[in-house]
Amino acid sequence: MRVRVLLTALLAGLASNMAAVAEVPAKVPPVKIGVLNDRSGVYADISGEGSVVAARMAVEDFRPLGHGLAVEIVAGDHQNKPAVGAALARVWYDREGVDAIFDVPTSSVALAVHQVTREKNKVFVDSGAGTADLTGPDCSPNTVHWTFDTVALANGTGGAMVKRGGDTWFFVTADYAFGEAVQRDTTALILRNGGQVLGSVKTPFPASDFAPSLRQAQASGAKVIGLANAGGDTIGAVREAARLRLTEGGQALAGLLIFSSDIHALTPKVAQGLVLTEPFYWDLNDATRAFSDRFARRFGGRKPTAAQAGVYAGVLHYLKAVASLHVVDDGRRVVAKMKELPTDDPLFGKGTIRADGRKIHDMYLFEVKKPAESKGEWDLYRVLATIPGSEAFRPLDQGGCPLVVKAAQAGGARP
Repeated sequence: MRVRVLLTALLAGLASNMAAVAEVPAKVPPVKIGVLNDRSGVYADISGEGSVVAARMAVEDFRPLGHGLAVEIVAGDHQNKPAVGAALARVWYDREGVDAIFDVPTSSVALAVHQVTREKNKVFVDSGAGTADLTGPDCSPNTVHWTFDTVALANGTGGAMVKRGGDTWFFVTADYAFGEAVQRDTTALILRNGGQVLGSVKTPFPASDFAPSLRQAQASGAKVIGLANAGGDTIGAVREAARLRLTEGGQALAGLLIFSSDIHALTPKVAQGLVLTEPFYWDLNDATRAFSDRFARRFGGRKPTAAQAGVYAGVLHYLKAVASLHVVDDGRRVVAKMKELPTDDPLFGKGTIRADGRKIHDMYLFEVKKPAESKGEWDLYRVLATIPGSEAFRPLDQGGCPLVVKAAQAGGARP
């Protein structure tokens, strides 16, 4: 499925005329943005059409005409398949003039798009995938990893559970790149803090039956069952754990990647007490609430997820870089300018993009409210702690990114 939306002069009252792009005098050629994600599967609620809505809002708020720009957005479904995602990226870059791709949940697909983008010298700003490998040894001068990663999730949720006494773990892990990466990074944290991993089991992606895996986890006697999955898989696992009454037996569930849309689907009645880490929640402050109310009016009353918020903030910062350079067809130059410019938006606040492409901002440790504490349909979390970005993400010198060495030699690496 593809959706084409032309955005040129919305705030001037001239939107919806596709011919407007050709009529607008621009300092650079029209900017074409591709939102690539899961529009029909287990991650559709996390990103899907909501990410397209967020991208539109970013373009409107940037007011491209005032910067001499015309912007077009296209959308595509990668079906959670790396081959499909890479093939669509090539078509977009080679034949359809797409300059930058955003969102891309599913780490295996993100890694494939990451490689194609570097090959074509375009721009990739990922807000939906988790693997920290995007900013590791295979980092790229064409990629920015915006929202979260597996190291930050491990440091947040994993660290909190260990501090609470959860020193023995069993993982239920989705059998693809994200599941493997988050289990790896959480295991490293557990071992550093003197804990043990008693075992793990891989589940198909996507999975339909979590009972056998959760029974193995239950039999292990581990204090914590780590769910190294996301989206529909996490929802299914939590529901099955509730049916099996795992927590009543004294074991705790740790959702290593959970979005507000997942908790909304589960309801606080099922998910109450679950500890999780996110970089964004609609009810954090006045700015996030104002944006989320606007978003909800356009998207059937639904509040934005962290991935959708990342699309908004990433598109906004990308357009600032393009407008500053007056260049759109050289991805490396645009990403370099994105790293040079401080980030500042209403959803993530002030931040930076490091030499390895990692966007740095605070993360938050949340606990799902009890039903009696929730005051409305989307009143889901209470804040347990704010984790500064400098503590949440992997230290710059520990990722093995070659770009860091080059930046340090040039005197430009930032912590």
